[in-house]
Amino acid sequence: MQSKVLPPPLQPGDLLRVIAPSGALREFEALGRSVEIWRSRGYQVEIMPTLTDKWGYLAEKDEIRRQQLTIAWSDPDCRGILCTRGGFGSTRILENWHWEINSAPPKWLIGFSDITALLWSLYTADITSLHAPVLTTLADETDWSIQRLFDFVEGRPIAPLKGCAWGGGTATGLLLPGNLTVATHLLATSIIPDFHDVILAWEDVAEAPYRIDRMLTQWRLSGVLSKVRGIALGSFTQCESPPNLPSFSVEEVLRDRLGDLGIPIVSNLPFGHGNPNAVLPVGVLATLDADRGVLSVDC
Repeated sequence: MQSKVLPPPLQPGDLLRVIAPSGALREFEALGRSVEIWRSRGYQVEIMPTLTDKWGYLAEKDEIRRQQLTIAWSDPDCRGILCTRGGFGSTRILENWHWEINSAPPKWLIGFSDITALLWSLYTADITSLHAPVLTTLADETDWSIQRLFDFVEGRPIAPLKGCAWGGGTATGLLLPGNLTVATHLLATSIIPDFHDVILAWEDVAEAPYRIDRMLTQWRLSGVLSKVRGIALGSFTQCESPPNLPSFSVEEVLRDRLGDLGIPIVSNLPFGHGNPNAVLPVGVLATLDADRGVLSVDC
């Protein structure tokens, strides 16, 4: 068991390309502030000319969004790809998609939420990417969270994350963070990775407890959870049921559906659609200590 291929550290002066692989862009002011954060650190940030277009709820038609990704990925001068926002759409451009892996070093792909599909697809190609704020959320992150992003992509160590310990000992495995809803819809597709030796890290937003239950039950029935070494749970934001409806809480659902798996689990870790959304690298060795409630990256 070893980490996936880590792209070379970024350094000021590097060229980064901005793409919109998922939902239509609406948060233009937030995008501008986030781009300025990268530029203030000395990076060249190039925005695709079609970025403000839209096709229904998508940023553009599939072929145009796929073209954005192709151009950024194949550009030898580009060292990193910054995604604008989540929403929905990245899985559509992965149909019949193959990552062109050549002798050149891989580049960083940075995002979360719907970008989970791209991150997990790169994992199957043995390349590390970064589960981290998109350009419509980065500017609203805490200073600590922003610094953590730059620390990791520039080759500096990042601190462990502290959450709620469920017990169950300690596990070491390949870290696979992502959005629960997006990940669930990757089950039984060509994009789904091998889950042996994996520490899953899930988060979600605006999903009622019964929908979280339904997704976790699907994971249980798939047999996949018998392969993983541990589960790290981030924020489940706006996931409570309306007060006038009979319901379990999100916490009760998570404990009911995951608590009997017999593996280390830590919840309430500071990543996901809440703030902060702490950076988690995809496909690196990590240790989950479920007795102390700590998730640490070992690279």
